[in-house]
Amino acid sequence: MVKGTRATADTTRSEPTAPGAGAGRPNRGRAVTRAAERGVAYLRRKMRAGELGSLPVVLVLAAVWITFQSLNSNFLSPRNLSNLSVDIVGTGLIAVGIVFVLLLGELDLSVGSISGLAAAAFAVLNVNHGVPEWLAVIIAVLAGTLAGTVQGFSVARTRVPAFVVTLAGLLTWNGLMLYVLGTSGTVNLDENGLVAKLTSYYFTNDAAAYGLAAIASGVVFLVSYQDMRRRKAVGMPHRSLRWITVRTGVVAVVAFTAAYLLNRFQGLPLALLIFLVVVAGLDLVLRRTHYGRQIYALGGSMEAARRASLSVTRVQTAVLAVSGTMAAIGGLFLASRITSVSQGSGSGVLLVNAIAAAVIGGTSLFGGRGTTWSAVLGMLIIQSIASGMAITDTPTAVQFIITGGVLFAAVLIDSLARRSQQARGRA
Repeated sequence: MVKGTRATADTTRSEPTAPGAGAGRPNRGRAVTRAAERGVAYLRRKMRAGELGSLPVVLVLAAVWITFQSLNSNFLSPRNLSNLSVDIVGTGLIAVGIVFVLLLGELDLSVGSISGLAAAAFAVLNVNHGVPEWLAVIIAVLAGTLAGTVQGFSVARTRVPAFVVTLAGLLTWNGLMLYVLGTSGTVNLDENGLVAKLTSYYFTNDAAAYGLAAIASGVVFLVSYQDMRRRKAVGMPHRSLRWITVRTGVVAVVAFTAAYLLNRFQGLPLALLIFLVVVAGLDLVLRRTHYGRQIYALGGSMEAARRASLSVTRVQTAVLAVSGTMAAIGGLFLASRITSVSQGSGSGVLLVNAIAAAVIGGTSLFGGRGTTWSAVLGMLIIQSIASGMAITDTPTAVQFIITGGVLFAAVLIDSLARRSQQARGRA
C-alpha cells in the first residue's frame, strides 16, 4: 500500500507538465519586462546624476555608421574600416595629450604647431642632414616634450591661463617650424623608412589581430575583477561579477569582430597597435598612479589641491609636457601617412579636430572627468564623418557643419551633466 501510494503521488506530480510549460511563458515575459524596467530606471538615475559615461558617444557613433552604411554599402567594408583605423591614429594621439590638459580644466592651443615642428625637425635632420632615423625620431619627440615643458612651467609659475600661453606657443612653434624647413618648404620622406612604415606596415598573420582581441578581453576582465575585489575588501560599492562578465563579453564581441574585419583586408595595422598600446598605457597612468590621481584632484578643485599640499607647479608642468610629447608623436604619424612634411603641417583643422575629439569622446571642459579612451571614441566619430562624406561625395562644408553640431551637442551634454552633479553636491 505504501509503495502504491508513493507511485500514485509521483504520478500525480508528473502529470500537469503541459499547463506548467504554458505558465512559464508569461513568467518569462514578466521577467523580461522587469529587466527592461530596471534598465530604464538605471538609465534615468544616471541621467539625473549626470553619469552616463560613454553611452551617448557610442550611440552617436552607431548612428553615424548606420547612416553612412545605408547611403553607401562600402562604408563598413573591411578596406574602409582598415583605412579608418589608421587615419585616426595621428590626430588621435594628439587628442590623447589634449585629454590630460582638459582634465585640469585648461586648454592647449599649441599642439598643432608642435606636431608640425616635430615632423619638420625629423625630416630636416634625417633627409637633409643624414641623421639616422631612430635618432631623428628621438630628437623630434624631445623637441615636443621641451616645448610642452616650457609652456607648462610658464603656466604654473605665472598663473596665466594655459590657453593664453599656448596661443603664444602656437605662433612661436609655427614660426620655428617654418624656419627649420627653410626655403625648400617641403621635404619628402623615404617611403621605405622607419617613419613611413608606421602607417604602411600590416601584420598579415590572422593570429596577430585575434591575439590582440583576446589579450584586450582578458585584460578588461582581470582589471575589472581586481577592482571589484579591492573595493569589496574595504566595503566600498562595487560592480557585480555578472556585470563584469557581461562587460567583458561585449568587449570581446567588438574586439573579435574588428579583428575579423581587419584580417579580411590586410591584417592588423602597426599604427593601430601602437595607438591602442599608448592609449591603454596612459589610461593606466591616469587611473592607477599617484600622478594620475593628482591630475584628477587638480581638475576637481585647484584651490583644494593647493591646500592639500599637492605640487601644483610640478603637475601642471608635467601635463603640458605630456601634451607636447603626444603632439610630437602624432605629428610623426601624420607625416608618415603622407610621407612628407610641408609648411602646412600642423595647420588647418588639426587643432580643432584634436580638441573636438577629446570633448566629443566625453572629456569634460570643466576638468576632473574623462579618460584617454575618450579621445579614441571622439576621433572615431570625427573620422567616420569625414570618411562617410568622402565615400558619398558630400561637400566638405557639410562635414564641418555636422562635426560642429556633434561638438555642440557634446558640450551641451557635458554642461547639463555638470549641472546635475552640482545639484547633488558631486561637483
